[in-house]
Amino acid sequence: MAATRMNGIDIFARFTEHIHRQADTDKQAFAVASQCMTWFYKQQRHKPAPPAVQNIAWSRQITSPWIVADSSEREGSDCRTRYPGGIDAVRSDFQRTQAFLSLSLTFYEFALVGDGDDNSTYSARELHDMLTALNLASEPSLGTDAHLRSLTLSFDSLHEARGMEALMTGMGKLYDQGYRVTTADKAHLNRVME
Repeated sequence: MAATRMNGIDIFARFTEHIHRQADTDKQAFAVASQCMTWFYKQQRHKPAPPAVQNIAWSRQITSPWIVADSSEREGSDCRTRYPGGIDAVRSDFQRTQAFLSLSLTFYEFALVGDGDDNSTYSARELHDMLTALNLASEPSLGTDAHLRSLTLSFDSLHEARGMEALMTGMGKLYDQGYRVTTADKAHLNRVME
C-alpha cells in the first residue's frame, strides 16, 4: 500500500484538486479583468461619434423601455461598475489576477513534478521530497492527514502572498533531486489551463 493512501486519503488527488479549484477561480477573475481592460482600451481609442441629426416627424411607433441593451453596452456597464476607477483600476486588477493565476498554475506544475513516476500518487519518497522542498515537516509519523493539510496550507499561504519566489525555490529543490516536467505533466497541465 502506498504511503500516501493510508486511511483512504489520496494526497496527490486531493492536493491537485485543491489547486485546480483555485486555478479555476483565478482563471475566471483573470478573464473578467482581461475583458474589461480590453473594453476600457477600446473606449479610449474610440471617441463617441456626435449624435446623428434626426428630422422631427410624427411617429406612432412605441418603444419599450424594457428593451435589453446590446452586449457591448452590458459589458461596458459591468466594467464601469466593477472598476469605478477606470483604466488604472482595471490595469491593477489585471496584474493582480495574472499573478494569482500564474502562481496557481505553477504550483499545479510543482504538484505534478513531485509525482516523479507519473502514476497519480505520491510514494513515501516523493511525498518526503515535496514536503522538504517546501520546508514542511516530513515525518511519516504525522500521517497523511497532516501532510495533506501542510501541503494545502502551504499552497494557500503562498497563493495569498503571491509567493512565487518561494515556490520556485521549492521547484528548484525538486529539480536538484532529479525531478523533471514530463510529457504527461505537460499534457495534464495543458488540460488544467484550458
